[in-house]
Amino acid sequence: MAQVVIMMGSKSDEEKVSPCVDVLRSLGISYLFTVSSAHRTPERTEKILREQEAAGAKVFICAAGMAAHLAGAVAARTTRPVIGIPVSGGLMGGMDAMLATVQMPPGFPVATVAMDKAGARNAAWLAAQILAVADPALDEKIRAARAKIVRHCIALANTKGGYIVVGVGEDASGHPSVYQGLTPEQALTAGYTPCGACKP
Repeated sequence: MAQVVIMMGSKSDEEKVSPCVDVLRSLGISYLFTVSSAHRTPERTEKILREQEAAGAKVFICAAGMAAHLAGAVAARTTRPVIGIPVSGGLMGGMDAMLATVQMPPGFPVATVAMDKAGARNAAWLAAQILAVADPALDEKIRAARAKIVRHCIALANTKGGYIVVGVGEDASGHPSVYQGLTPEQALTAGYTPCGACKP
């Protein structure tokens, strides 16, 4: 049984969405990772949703670009939590996908995370936290993983004169494109996820 179902609207989104799988694997969470489009294959999308919901899936993660209706289409058909990952591309660079994913009508929410790889990672972390509400062992794994991130950041800060280097944005290779120098406390308060060597 897959606890988390990840659907992406196109096979071309896989590189941007696959970090979601890495986080789920690291926490021992079972998942299904597949391609299904809200527009091109609506029947397949609904079939996956119905079958996985009946099999016991607890959280659905949907990634799509441009019109990005996948997460909304799934949220309209289930009361399970739905997390949306907007995927960059097209004429608006992903802003269209972000707006399409985040602007849901009352009663049909989609928990929208950041675009692309950063969003994929946080979608997995959020799914894990949802599951951990009823799973104390998973809660401990998440706490341990966070503690590891903090320890590594502080160790890195000590080698950088007391400042953490935090990446803001990613280039086409997935490397941080802009940097900010922050103290460990500032980075944690601001809610930044460390990048590069700090990634768990």
